[in-house]
Amino acid sequence: MRVISGSVKGRRLKSPGNLKIRPTADRVKEALFNIIRDRVPGSIFLDLFAGTGNIGIEALSRGASMVVFVEQHYKTIQLIKENLGLTGFNDYATLLKGNIPSCFSSLGAMSYKYDLIFMDPPYLKDLINCALSGIDEYDLLLPGGQAIVECSKLEDLPLEVNKLRLIRQEKYGDTILGFYMDI
Repeated sequence: MRVISGSVKGRRLKSPGNLKIRPTADRVKEALFNIIRDRVPGSIFLDLFAGTGNIGIEALSRGASMVVFVEQHYKTIQLIKENLGLTGFNDYATLLKGNIPSCFSSLGAMSYKYDLIFMDPPYLKDLINCALSGIDEYDLLLPGGQAIVECSKLEDLPLEVNKLRLIRQEKYGDTILGFYMDI
């Protein structure tokens, strides 16, 4: 696992080892950032179900001004801290320990609105609707911002969740990326 582009291009990140997480594949990560590349510089980015921190760190390398990482497991948060240390991005990151949906009240209290929200929930655990509902309920997206879902091709992305509407869907092998905007 490595940073693909930007200020720390090529930097290797620590992998999850025996932790039960599935980092976004480099091929999917590269496709994602090709799609959102013009939105990343200067953005405020939220990485839900952050895992290794791989996606949020890629956003920082490509010029995001700040990333909030949300993860529920202590050992995984430690891994994100190590990867932030390896890349020198500690000052541009906030880590929030919590699960979905309980983290949304904490996110709402932070008073940030996000340009980009990326979520990679555990596959086939029925967390997509819950996460999108929380984003909408707590009004976390800036006008024109996007929420992006990574999921298994075996999952159906909802066309709408409250005010969030699916505007684009891309398939990469067994993985789907869905892009949502506030309508």
